[in-house]
Amino acid sequence: MKNAVLITIGDEILSGNTVDTNSNFIATQLKNIGFKVVQIFTISDEIETIKKTLKSAFELGDLVITTGGLGPTKDDKTKKAFAEFFNDTLVSDAKTLEHLKQLLIKRKREHLFEINLPQADILSKSKVFQNHNGTAPSLMVEENGKIAICLPGVPYEVKPLIKKQIVPFLQKKFEQNYIVTRIISVVNFPESLLSETLESWELALPENISLSYLPIANRVKLRLTATGKNEEILNQQLNEEITKLRPLVQDNVISENGDSIEEILHDLLISKNLTISTAESCTGGELSHLITSVSGSSQYFLGGICTYQTQKKTEILGVSEDLIKEKAVVSEEVAQAMSLGAQKLFKTDISLSTTGVAGPNSDEFESEIGTVFYSVRIKNFEKTFKLYLPHLERKDFMNFVSMKVLQDLIEILVKKNL
Repeated sequence: MKNAVLITIGDEILSGNTVDTNSNFIATQLKNIGFKVVQIFTISDEIETIKKTLKSAFELGDLVITTGGLGPTKDDKTKKAFAEFFNDTLVSDAKTLEHLKQLLIKRKREHLFEINLPQADILSKSKVFQNHNGTAPSLMVEENGKIAICLPGVPYEVKPLIKKQIVPFLQKKFEQNYIVTRIISVVNFPESLLSETLESWELALPENISLSYLPIANRVKLRLTATGKNEEILNQQLNEEITKLRPLVQDNVISENGDSIEEILHDLLISKNLTISTAESCTGGELSHLITSVSGSSQYFLGGICTYQTQKKTEILGVSEDLIKEKAVVSEEVAQAMSLGAQKLFKTDISLSTTGVAGPNSDEFESEIGTVFYSVRIKNFEKTFKLYLPHLERKDFMNFVSMKVLQDLIEILVKKNL
């Protein structure tokens, strides 16, 4: 396995104004083709800083990928830093110039052609990966058996460049081992206790199989990664190890495949031919967003409604005004009435509801901040849950609750075989 180093360039990342999502994506893509990311640097857009970091990166890895700092403006200095570091010169490239021209014509922005002319300047000894979603091309320089690739910083430009051009290029250039991964999702099993339970099994794993514990909410993802020359043998090895694992955690396993909770739900609902709907309040649509973030979710998700205002719970979902006055809007009874209303409204097998206080302010009933009730309704079966999460900020609260609702739904479907 070859080592890779990622360098994120840009003052907007360092200031916290922009979140670096590129590194996570690139690291995942590289892992799948046999590269191990050993270091990620985040640096300012200064030529000397970039050059020093490139030097450090090449001491650590065989492949260096930078993102950011490519553009027509004076504050984008990555290409200049690359030219100085590799003792090269920038030259205008006819193919890149024509690509840039056609891209701007297609976008009806021909008037920006002159301003963007510097985008066609490349290192004389570089390979160009044309950017079909932006004006800054990606450049690759190879020296002393090591490779440096610079990419633009915009994520929707980075992803297709990596997936469609750079990964295929690297796969062809380097004959890397196959890497096969399986994820087993375990619930209601504290990580420390789980580790102790699996210790003997883990120590007996073959040398080419590694195990990672990835806790998320009250779920632990056990990631088994097998490396080798024969993909079929690797899959067989993983199946054998999972067979040994099952008796140790069987009652707590909700999935032996699928990384995210929404992917697990996707496979489960399709296999059981079940439909689902949502009625949300405190999660603000995040629950529906999670469900629909998976391609193919239209096969089972019929619709969702965010009745954020108390009155709308009555008007749309049919929640009794008297019930709300008696029990308060954040209550077990209202959560149950909301899920029943959604089930009737959308005519689904499953309905989910959430009602709570995400904060930082309370509601008109002065409900305690961080309190949430949610109802999971599957045909004639219903179960209501309560959480108290005063330590979570608003966005984290919405995300955590939404994932927990889906996790509990999956648990019920698996264990009760509904």
